[in-house]
Amino acid sequence: MTTPTMISLAPLLDRLFDQDEAARGDLRAAFAGVTDAERVTMMRSKTGYRDLYARLKDAPLAVSRETGSLLYMLARSARARTIVEFGTSFGISALHLAAALRDNGGGRLITSEFEPSKATRARDNLSDGGLIDLVEIREGDALKTLSVDLPDQIDLVLLDGAKALYPEILDLVEDRLRPGAIIVADNADDSPDYLARVRAPGSGYMSTPFAEDVELSVRTI
Repeated sequence: MTTPTMISLAPLLDRLFDQDEAARGDLRAAFAGVTDAERVTMMRSKTGYRDLYARLKDAPLAVSRETGSLLYMLARSARARTIVEFGTSFGISALHLAAALRDNGGGRLITSEFEPSKATRARDNLSDGGLIDLVEIREGDALKTLSVDLPDQIDLVLLDGAKALYPEILDLVEDRLRPGAIIVADNADDSPDYLARVRAPGSGYMSTPFAEDVELSVRTI
């Protein structure tokens, strides 16, 4: 992308995406001996996500480069000023979203991260990118951190934390979504309850799968 903000971020994003690629081996090692069926059960558990994400505390779990670009473009096209993110990890997606806020003239990104060490890494990366002033990182279980002090109106939501909790996180933000608000759910195939909800007729959403395992939804009411 050729905006001044994204040009200035390019070296940092390239480094972080390279680190994510290099860590894929560690991610596979974390699941060594785990069958595909067991992995699906772990991903979809509403009670075991703490153990799962503790196992993955050193993995960046980044969005793809393409999804990062998509997030920036969606936030810019929506003229977003208020964004909520579930699942900060090392802050790669937050960098794209905060860059869009900067180019939109300012705003606020609230992002929640369960693992303290990842929140620290994200703060460092957002500081390096010159965007930390636009971002509030809330540490802890998002069911608590995102249950209070949200903006009256939310323009965009990114769901990229524990997949089993996508419906519960949607419950927390739904009443604050403006008509036309965008929701991006990464790895949404691991949250069938969420997909059934946003795709249901009369749900108040238009929703469609997009690219690899991303669900793109728009609030219609």
